[in-house]
Amino acid sequence: MSLVEHDAPTSPPESIRLDAEGATRERYSAAAQARDTALCCPVDYDRQLLEAIPAEVIERDYGCGDPSRYVREGETVLDLGSGGGKICFIASQVVGPKGHVIGVDMNDEMLELARRSAPTIAERVGHANVEFRRGRIQDLALDVDRLEHWLGEHPVQNLDDLTRLDEQRERLIAEHPLVRDDSIDLVVSNCVLNLVRESDKGQLIEEIFRVLRPGGRIAISDIVSDEIVPEHLKNDPELWSGCVSGAFHEFDFLRRLEAAGFYGIEIDKWEGEPFAVVEGIEFRSVTITAMKGKEGVCLEAGQALLYKGPWKQVVDDDGHILERGVRMAVCAKTYRILTGEPYAGQTIGIEPAAAIPEDERGAFDCERTEPRHPRETKGADYRINKPASDSCC
Repeated sequence: MSLVEHDAPTSPPESIRLDAEGATRERYSAAAQARDTALCCPVDYDRQLLEAIPAEVIERDYGCGDPSRYVREGETVLDLGSGGGKICFIASQVVGPKGHVIGVDMNDEMLELARRSAPTIAERVGHANVEFRRGRIQDLALDVDRLEHWLGEHPVQNLDDLTRLDEQRERLIAEHPLVRDDSIDLVVSNCVLNLVRESDKGQLIEEIFRVLRPGGRIAISDIVSDEIVPEHLKNDPELWSGCVSGAFHEFDFLRRLEAAGFYGIEIDKWEGEPFAVVEGIEFRSVTITAMKGKEGVCLEAGQALLYKGPWKQVVDDDGHILERGVRMAVCAKTYRILTGEPYAGQTIGIEPAAAIPEDERGAFDCERTEPRHPRETKGADYRINKPASDSCC
């Protein structure tokens, strides 16, 4: 049976889902007070960046990778499931005073640890650019604190009150989103996506895409499985809260990112040694990177793209087939994407001799994949004669 056929798991009963969520909540609340070694994978961080962070934050940090190494100066960074704030505090130093870091978590004990530590770190590094917001990472539009404040003044006692609650929720999402559309340069997460229940994983990926700016990136360190996880393991609260049985299947994670509209999806780190093995299924740490920004119309700019190799041909996320050494006709958007990161070292961009102004570009049929004749870029009237130089180079 194919992976696709395996990829539609039946949702567990509501009582089991609540047990798993309750176990996760209790386990991480306890882990905010005392270290739980079963929640960790060995990770080497930049020791210089750890010096400003209080010991209790470092001791109660749980993760399986280091997405902070993808952070750049001046960026706005969002950390999903920020816990005690370690990755946020590392990112704070990298982005510098002109950057901004937002941590989102739903666990009160972890948020208290992070918020309590923030002023100390700000004093040590010389700038305060980190904030922690309470919310569910699969629903980044809903400001939970605002909703709870409203509930305190408008308790739900009947069906009419429930309707007003739904209306207020929608109003808050529209007028005061927890994280705004197109506002984040980099989304990071460290071993947290696997804790989101199965029915919410699709919304989780869509929310990550929503908050990223065009050109924004993700760096997600998480646990994935090499086989489809059976229901009886998914229904085990201990395995779920331990970052095991809620893991994405390794192929499904990549496919979901592709379906959401990401491009340049790459397995940047893949641990050969599994984090855990249960009933022969291997669960291992990976770090996945990807980008947002291929939205928009396809326009003809007379450009060609040449794939350098080493493969005979490759296919991008939009289905363009690039043959090694062949000048392929592409639209301006595809040209921009495939000559930029992470493809730049693999392609050669060929501009037309006479550039087509943006306001004069017609539609380009991106469904086609065919070579572009050199005369299309050089120009039909290209008749230059150039004698050989004294040097061969």
